[in-house]
Amino acid sequence: MRVECPHAPRCSGCPLIGLEYAEQLTEKAQIVARAFAVYPALDGLTPQAPIGAEPTLGYRVRAKLVVGARGVIGLYTEQAHAVLDLPECRVLSAPVARVVGVLRALASKPPSAAGPVLTPAADGGALVAIDVREAQVQGKTQVLVSLVQSGPARASELQFQAAARAITELAPEVVGVAVSERAHKARVLGGAPRVLFGPAEVPDQIGQITHRAAHGAFVQAHRGQAARLHQAIEGALTGVLGTLAGRSVLELYAGSGAIALSLKARGAEVVLVESFAAAAASARRLGLTVISADAATFDPTRAFDAVVVNPPRRGLAPRVRATVAKAEPEVVVYVSCAPDTLARDLSAFSLHGYAPTHVQPFDMIPLSEQVETLVLLERAPVPLPTVLFENEELIVVDKAAHEPTTPQGEHASSLLARVRRLPGGEHAVPLHRLDLETSGVVVFARSSELVARWQPAFTGSTTQKRYLALVRGVTREKGAVNRPLAEGGRERPAHTRYRRLTVAGGHSLVLVEPREGKKHQIRRHMAGLGHAVVGDHRHGHGPTNRHFEEKHGLDRHLLHLERLELGTPAGDQVLVISSPLPPDFISVLQRLGIKPGVSS
Repeated sequence: MRVECPHAPRCSGCPLIGLEYAEQLTEKAQIVARAFAVYPALDGLTPQAPIGAEPTLGYRVRAKLVVGARGVIGLYTEQAHAVLDLPECRVLSAPVARVVGVLRALASKPPSAAGPVLTPAADGGALVAIDVREAQVQGKTQVLVSLVQSGPARASELQFQAAARAITELAPEVVGVAVSERAHKARVLGGAPRVLFGPAEVPDQIGQITHRAAHGAFVQAHRGQAARLHQAIEGALTGVLGTLAGRSVLELYAGSGAIALSLKARGAEVVLVESFAAAAASARRLGLTVISADAATFDPTRAFDAVVVNPPRRGLAPRVRATVAKAEPEVVVYVSCAPDTLARDLSAFSLHGYAPTHVQPFDMIPLSEQVETLVLLERAPVPLPTVLFENEELIVVDKAAHEPTTPQGEHASSLLARVRRLPGGEHAVPLHRLDLETSGVVVFARSSELVARWQPAFTGSTTQKRYLALVRGVTREKGAVNRPLAEGGRERPAHTRYRRLTVAGGHSLVLVEPREGKKHQIRRHMAGLGHAVVGDHRHGHGPTNRHFEEKHGLDRHLLHLERLELGTPAGDQVLVISSPLPPDFISVLQRLGIKPGVSS
């Protein structure tokens, strides 16, 4: 049965609303399959059929909505950056919908005593978004409201208290009101909330466990599906470990501890890592062991039997993937809300010695294109590198991003270590290196004795490197940079030329050819032109990088050595070696609407 909604033609929240529910599940299975298909390392990995939700309407226990002029509350439209009012949203739970209606009425004509607190920023106030969360225990429903502020308007403490009173007088189910400041527009919500009225947290039941719901803390949108997900996590861990009793589990991005409570009830010893202070405090009050830290900076000092991760849409940062591997678990359970970044991370885990063995999608948000996926990873041999060319003296391989060419202290392995596992590569030595995040062609001599013979070839006139890069803004069709670069305390000559291939999303895909190969030459020269390589955190543009991290799952600078023309020592021929564009690069280009392909 198809769902009718007056907002369907313009609303971006429920793009699958025109499909029968069985068709929605089929589409969600295909979304996961398409994301996986980009990565050759995931070939042969077949996801299970998605686990459907019940109910499919009125299920959403949390709403994060933007606020527009004159009390409009809803979502941004796809056609323009305008807010679509959603007074009859079909997916909000009844308590959440009632409270959103009260906030809509107040924002359309806020009480004067509340000043800018309930006045939309578009009308000269400070309100830009709301976060409404339902908590339920034994049939009793309570609601927490967080008001997200931004802009120059500032309120007094009396005005904050007046806003809290106005909300609770009209919506008695609201037991707590908080306010937070939005740091930047890439995210709907703001920073850590400050409680204006009521408790900072309330009890909330999911399946057989009761955790503490806090303002702004993560919660799955569908209560019933969350309970099924918890059961699936328990089952996945038990299937590998045999029992959870006495087993040690590390949980990253742990929130307020709902998953940890279900594992602890089965006898597991769980250590949580959570950076959001309110959620960490809630979990700690439930008797859980909590480390208040960002998963990206946490360093495990011991081994664990299992690791559970449930990151935001941008997935696991490279440092977090390394952290998981450093904990040396027998099994990893990865819960993801973004198939693109999930596929990227699963492929990257292969270099850490873990491979996915089971994939179970869940429909956590019916009518939307969102799909939650639980993946089980187990220990597996690290794969050999892809050989692009070899002869009796050389081995040329494909380097992945985030893999050092040679051993580095903070990295468990290196490309060199993998090359030395190849037949005839036991004594291999690199003839050049790529930056940690740069991918593409790397040449190794089969022995140290051959280095002196081949090294001069890399500075010869017949040798040329050609990179593919995505850079900020629209470049000229072609150009060149002749600017010396500081290296070793001296200014060294450096020449770089580029040619634009295409433009999408206001950014340019370019071919870049450095003549010399000084440290960070391409990145420094392109940044100097105002066209920094996207994702370059050292020389690049911070807001652009954050946008790509949030919207496109980028976790490195997009620079790839796709072609090497290498003159031989004798000077009688030129070896031409190409590297295909890596899957993570392809995925970002596809999301920008660029069809990968390089023309010479």
